[in-house]
Amino acid sequence: MSEELNDIVVHNYTVGDRVSGKVTKVEEKQVIVAITDSKLDGIIPISELSSLHIEKAEDVVSEGEELDLQVIKVEEDALVLSKRKVDAEKAWESLEERFNSGEIFDAEVKDVVKGGLVVDLGVRGFVPASLVEAHYVEDFSDYKGKTISFKIVELEKDKNRLILSHKAVVEEQKSKQKQNVLESLQEGQTLQGVVQRITDFGAFVDLGGIDGLVHISQLSHEHITKPSDVVQEGQEVNVKILSVDRNNDRISLSIKDTLPGPWANIAEKAEKGSILEGTVKRIVSYGAFVEVFPGVEGLVHISQIAHKHIGTPHEVLKEGQTVQVKVLDVNEEEQRLSLNIKDLTEKEQEEDEVYELPEESKGFQLGDMIGEQLKKLKQQ
Repeated sequence: MSEELNDIVVHNYTVGDRVSGKVTKVEEKQVIVAITDSKLDGIIPISELSSLHIEKAEDVVSEGEELDLQVIKVEEDALVLSKRKVDAEKAWESLEERFNSGEIFDAEVKDVVKGGLVVDLGVRGFVPASLVEAHYVEDFSDYKGKTISFKIVELEKDKNRLILSHKAVVEEQKSKQKQNVLESLQEGQTLQGVVQRITDFGAFVDLGGIDGLVHISQLSHEHITKPSDVVQEGQEVNVKILSVDRNNDRISLSIKDTLPGPWANIAEKAEKGSILEGTVKRIVSYGAFVEVFPGVEGLVHISQIAHKHIGTPHEVLKEGQTVQVKVLDVNEEEQRLSLNIKDLTEKEQEEDEVYELPEESKGFQLGDMIGEQLKKLKQQ
């Protein structure tokens, strides 16, 4: 082909034209292609192979591969071509569709850079560090080469700006899971959960996507001053659902209701006739309530407190006092316990009690003594 004819052929192409070509040679910093339906060769500089920075051309293309390309420069005997521009044009169309529909898609993380991750979607997609996970991540080095799910959160084609988020995917999945769990919960159910967070007023338990609150009053049958006395973060617990407020995503739970009550098997722990130690918890006009086991109080009726007559239990007892009690009766079903204190104390001698003569002195009469004296005189 003459130089004149070659010039005519070359100059039939202008910048922006789309062509196809077959890779004939892959060099370190450029790729040579044979342009389809032409005797011309094309050159693709390494910078025009991908939207991302690459070190070697062979990382992107290989010999024999068919490529769609765009003319970016017309030289005397060859065309300078771009694969990157064609890929970007195709990509923007599908990316706009994904952005508008909110589609979730998988992509490989090509690089980890300062401030986030880089993804190749035909154009360079950037994932800011704050949008990688729903939790804080200190080191992103393990993400390189990893395929994860993304949503497009910002797209500006004219500025070549594409922002992706994996965090949005995670939060959306959590929201769906939370809703599914919330719909499945019913009052009265007993489930297993994990203590997620402890506060002054109770503990939040994860039920598999949604948290419920166990108020401090529902943690134990015993009185407690702080939740951490009975539960720890990460602990697996059984909980009973007390109420479900789907409008406000609030779930009330109880651990206490899944535990044996303080009155369970009380007939075995406090057998009739047994002697126990307890603490006076409350004093009322008709007696005193004594706690013999945590959460178990029995009544010592006023008549069972002391041997002597008392007008009020306060005469001999005070709240907080430790006392020995005898079990008179126990009713587990009605949660009633009757106790006695006086049988375990010595009976005091009453001041007005009449002194009794010894047995041998009983029946002694004055006449008997006079008769004895008369007998003695006769004998004399």
